[in-house]
Amino acid sequence: MSESVKQQAHYEAIHDDYEQHYYDASSMAFRNRFVYDLMFEGQDLNDKVVADLACGSGHNSLAVLERFPRAQVVGFDVSTRACEAYRRTVGREAVQVDLTAGADVGREADVAMVFGGLHHCVSDLDGTFRTIGRLLRPGGLLMMWEPNRECFLEGVRRLWYRLDRYFEATTEHALSEPEIRRRASPRFEGLDCRYGGGPAYFLVCNSLVLRVPVGLKQGLAPSLFALEAAYDRLPGRFWFPYFIARWRRKD
Repeated sequence: MSESVKQQAHYEAIHDDYEQHYYDASSMAFRNRFVYDLMFEGQDLNDKVVADLACGSGHNSLAVLERFPRAQVVGFDVSTRACEAYRRTVGREAVQVDLTAGADVGREADVAMVFGGLHHCVSDLDGTFRTIGRLLRPGGLLMMWEPNRECFLEGVRRLWYRLDRYFEATTEHALSEPEIRRRASPRFEGLDCRYGGGPAYFLVCNSLVLRVPVGLKQGLAPSLFALEAAYDRLPGRFWFPYFIARWRRKD
């Protein structure tokens, strides 16, 4: 079985649980405050073609449309089920594609965004960057939110990936932003990178992993968000389980 087929089968097996935990009101509040505010800072995506890579059901595209109602969002995912859900949820086009193939997907975009999707493409990151480079117009923006391999908890993460059925350990690994930026340097230049992730990231955003009941999250979120904001002020990258990076496609 190919790596992309494994990823497709894995996503479709956990789809319902994933949707319930990662896109409830509390999780979306986390994304709005700690992810989207940073990722979209200083950007105007109105009238831009925005490619939502590894789009899932499209909740990140909906967040873009709330902020930039004239954005032209398009979903891309390896999963048939995800593309069907994207069309229903967002009401926009979704293209089934294996990002690792390095192929021309027949579309052009001004912006590509990926939320936790690149670390599912580790079977061929070079091919993935070729695909994205062909998709983006020269000067186009690539924005990503991915797990940080340089975090002090990386050993725990690797063990959890092997033991937990919600992960496909052979096809997904955390990433080092400086390393993948070097690998992608023929096509992309880095603009900025920020690190984050504290108690709210684990207990609210990743409630599925820690088996926190969805019903408890709304009560926990306000105090955990305050702790999160304080934790994110720590310096460096060692303390943080994720990074938010923005790159530009070279001309």
